[in-house]
Amino acid sequence: MKTFTNSIFDFSFAGSDKPEELDQGIRDTIRGIRLSIMTLGLGLVKMKSGKHFIELGFKNMTAYVLGLCKSMKIDRSTVYNWLKIGETYIKYREELEKIGFTDADGPSKLAFLDRALAWRPKDEAFFNLLIMPLRDFKDYARFDKTSLDKSLLDKTSSSGAENGAAEEPWIIRGNILYIEGKRAIILNKSLDPRTIDMLMGAMRASCRALERDGCILAVHLNSPEEMRRFRRIARQARARMRREGK
Repeated sequence: MKTFTNSIFDFSFAGSDKPEELDQGIRDTIRGIRLSIMTLGLGLVKMKSGKHFIELGFKNMTAYVLGLCKSMKIDRSTVYNWLKIGETYIKYREELEKIGFTDADGPSKLAFLDRALAWRPKDEAFFNLLIMPLRDFKDYARFDKTSLDKSLLDKTSSSGAENGAAEEPWIIRGNILYIEGKRAIILNKSLDPRTIDMLMGAMRASCRALERDGCILAVHLNSPEEMRRFRRIARQARARMRREGK
């Protein structure tokens, strides 16, 4: 298994090849000594992929999980959910680091990422993974025929929209944003991927705000680290504002 270093997450014990150290780290994390769902998930992945459970006296990963659940008094589905989170992070590590996804953004959402990517546009799914609360992203990932029809339209020819035939309020097809069937924004395909991702995200956020009669505040920040810090502060401020009735 790949060793994770210089990462946005503190993987701690999850990189160990010693079964006892790996097992103890998993148990310590469950007890809350080192609270990190991501590290816990990666520890379980390492236990499974390296078959370290055998050296601990378990014949397979299922037996290890059952023993862990019994001794730690936790539900089996919870452990498998942590395992899924770790496996998903490893699978999409490059994309997650690209968007600056951290523990503060809610690792529990990773359990639903594969489901979202199965039928949602990739750039939209990763953007929503970053900005949505867990409950909203879980709903977003759930299969919905109406939304699926819309995403399929994104992959078809744009001739209908050019003729004003689009029925959706807004649709993104390729590098073009259509609003009420009219071309509103066209992105130059020769732009670098980071710029395209940023502009695509801004376009989708703007359209969702228009649908909900909401507002958007644009804030310029100098680095991904500033963005992560500002997002946490902004979420807290928004929640406090809404609790106080604006």
